[in-house]
Amino acid sequence: MCGLAGEFRRDGSRADVSAVERMAATMSDRGPDDSGVWAQGPTALGHRRLKIIDLSAASGQPLVDPGAGLTGVFNGCIYNYRELREELQAKGHRFFSSGDSEVVLKAYAEWGLDFVDHLVGMFAVAISERDTGRLVLARDRLGIKPLYVAETPGVVRFASTLPALLAGGGVDTGIDPVALAHYLSFHSIVPPPRTILRGVAKLPPATVRVYEADGRTSERVYWDPAFTRSAERAGWSEKDWQDALLESLTTAVRRRMVADVPVGVLLSGGLDSSLVVALLAGEGQRGLSTFSIGFDAVGGREGDEFRYSDLVAKTFDTDHHQIRVAAADLVPPLEAAVAAMSEPMVSHDCVAFYLLSEVVSQHVKVVQSGQGADEILGGYHWYPPLAKVGRDEALDTYARAFFDQDAAGLARVLNPAWLTDGDPAREFVAAHLGRAGAQTAVDAGLRIDTQVMLTDDPVKRVDNMTMAHGLEARVPFLDHEFVELAASCPPELKLAQGGKGVLKEIGRRVLPHEVIDRPKGYFPVPGLTHLEGKLLDRVRDALSAPEARRRDLFRADYVDALLADPNAELTPLNGNKLWQLGLLEMWLQSHGID
Repeated sequence: MCGLAGEFRRDGSRADVSAVERMAATMSDRGPDDSGVWAQGPTALGHRRLKIIDLSAASGQPLVDPGAGLTGVFNGCIYNYRELREELQAKGHRFFSSGDSEVVLKAYAEWGLDFVDHLVGMFAVAISERDTGRLVLARDRLGIKPLYVAETPGVVRFASTLPALLAGGGVDTGIDPVALAHYLSFHSIVPPPRTILRGVAKLPPATVRVYEADGRTSERVYWDPAFTRSAERAGWSEKDWQDALLESLTTAVRRRMVADVPVGVLLSGGLDSSLVVALLAGEGQRGLSTFSIGFDAVGGREGDEFRYSDLVAKTFDTDHHQIRVAAADLVPPLEAAVAAMSEPMVSHDCVAFYLLSEVVSQHVKVVQSGQGADEILGGYHWYPPLAKVGRDEALDTYARAFFDQDAAGLARVLNPAWLTDGDPAREFVAAHLGRAGAQTAVDAGLRIDTQVMLTDDPVKRVDNMTMAHGLEARVPFLDHEFVELAASCPPELKLAQGGKGVLKEIGRRVLPHEVIDRPKGYFPVPGLTHLEGKLLDRVRDALSAPEARRRDLFRADYVDALLADPNAELTPLNGNKLWQLGLLEMWLQSHGID
C-alpha cells in the first residue's frame, strides 16, 4: 500500500521531475517508509512506500527492470503474488526481490496488457515501456485502490490522490456542473470518470488505459461480472450456496493475511467484521489484534456497539482494543478528515474511520474489515422493494430510496448558472440499470451498487481515512472471485431474513447468535448526526466564506432556510442537506480551491 504519481509528456519535451516530486511529497502519509523518483525522457514516476511485503530496499519503487525494459510504480497488494512468482519463474523470469511489486512488472512482461487478468488483489499501477515510450495505467476490479488523472494538451499526470495532482500545478480547478449535479442528487457519489473538478478525472475500476508515444489513447474494461443465474449451479440448494460462499469467503480472508507484518481486524461488532474474525480464528490465527471505536452518547443517541464487539473478541480470544472517543469538540478531527479526502464525502463515518485509524496505526500496519458485504449480499433497505418490480420499474424504485433530490430539487438548491440540461444522475443510473447482464431488478440494483456506489463512497472513504495514517485496509468481501459467486446467487437467498440472509446462515455456524439476530448497526458518531453548536458554526462559516461567495454555487434563500432550521431537511437516506452543502465548501476550501 503506497502512493504513486507520474507525468507522461506527449509534446516532445522532457517530463517535469520537480512536479512529480511535489505530487509524491503530498502522499507521505500513504507511504511513510520510503520514497523514490525515476525519469527518462518524456516520462517521470514518483512513489511513496508503506512497507508491508518484502521490507527490504529491493522492493523500493519506482521499480526498474532493465532486462524487460520496464519501469513501474504500484499501489496495493497482490495476494497471489507467491503463486504468480513461481509460475513466472517457470517461464524463465528471474527476480531480484521477494515482493509483489516486481511480480506485477514481470506479469506485464509476460502477458502484456492481459497481466491484470492474472492478479488477485487490490491495485493501481503505472508501467512505462522503455522501447516504445508507451505508458500503461491500470486499476483493480472493484476500484479499491484509487487513481486520478489530469490531462492537458500534451501532458498526462496521474496520482493516487486528487490533492497530489493539485500540488503538481496546472490543473483546471473549476467545478464540473455535471459532477455537482451527481454530488447533490446521487447521495454525494460522482461516478467515474468525473470528479467534482473539471480538470481531474478518475480511471474507472477494472480498466487498463494505454497512452502511446504518438498521442493515441486506448482502454479496455477487463472485468464485468454477470448478475445472472448460471446453468451449472441451477440445481444448487440453499445449503449448497451457503457452503460455496463460506468456502470462497474463507479463501478471501486467508489471502488477506499475506504480509511480512502483523495483520489486525477492524471489529465493529456487526455480522460482517465479526465473521472475518471468526473465519481467521478458524484458520488458526491466535492473538489476533482487533479494534473497535465508540463515542459518548449525545442527546440520548448511543455512540458505541461495544457489547457486540466485546462478545466477539471474548469468543475468539483476540487481543482486543476498545477505543473510546469522548464527546469533546469534533471540529478538529472533522477538519483533519476533510483534509484527508481525495473527494468530498458526506458520510460522518469518515470521522470515525479517521480517529480509529489514527489509533490502530500505532499497533499494526494492516487490517482487514467487513466492508462491502451489504452491497454484495443485499443488506440495504432498497433491495426488497426492487424484488417487487420488473426491470422497467427499477429506476423509479431505486431513485425513491437512494436519490437525494431530482432535477426540480436541484433548481431549488443551485443558482441558475450551475444547472445542467436534464437530470445527469437519473440519466446515469437509468443507463446503468438498463444494461444487459442483470437478470432481475434486484440484480441491476446490486450491480450498480457494487460497481459504482461501493467504489465511490464506502471503499473510497476507508482508503482515504486509513491511508491518512499509513494503515492498509483489506476487504475480503470484495475479493473478486467471491463477488462473482455472490453475483450469481439467487436474490431471494440474499434478501432473506431482512437482508444478507445467506450470510446470516453462514454466521450461525461460527458466531454467537446475539451478533446475528440484532438490528443493523453502523459506525455511530452522534455528535455529527445532528448539526448544532460548534459543528453548525463551522458549516455556517464554510458557506459564508469569501471563497463560497465568489463561487456562488447555492441559492442564498435556500441556504438561509437551512441555516434557520439546520436539521429539518433530510435526504431519503437520512442525510442532512445542510451538511451536504457545507461539507462540499469545507472540502474545496481545505484544498485551496478558490
